[in-house]
Amino acid sequence: MFNIRPVTDLRNNFADISKTVHENQEPVFLTKNGYGDMVVMSVEQYGRIIEESHIAQRLKAATLEAKETDERFDFFEIADKMRKKLNEKV
Repeated sequence: MFNIRPVTDLRNNFADISKTVHENQEPVFLTKNGYGDMVVMSVEQYGRIIEESHIAQRLKAATLEAKETDERFDFFEIADKMRKKLNEKV
C-alpha cells in the first residue's frame, strides 16, 4: 500500500516521514491540493533504482545488439578466457 501524505507533512512532520522512509524502505508520496506532487525516498532506495535502471538499459542494448547479429558466445569459453587473463596478471 502506498504511503500518501499532504506536502505540508514534510514541513510539519519531517522526522516521522524520515523515519518511515528509512525503516520501511518505501517511498512516501506527497500531494499538493489533492494531486501527486513529490516522492520522498532514502538515498539507498534512490541508488537501487538508479542501478536497476542502468542494468535495464544495458540489457535493452544487449537485446538490440543480439537482434542485429548472429554471433553468439559460449559462457564457458568466455569464462575460461577471463580466468586465463586474470591468472596472467597475478
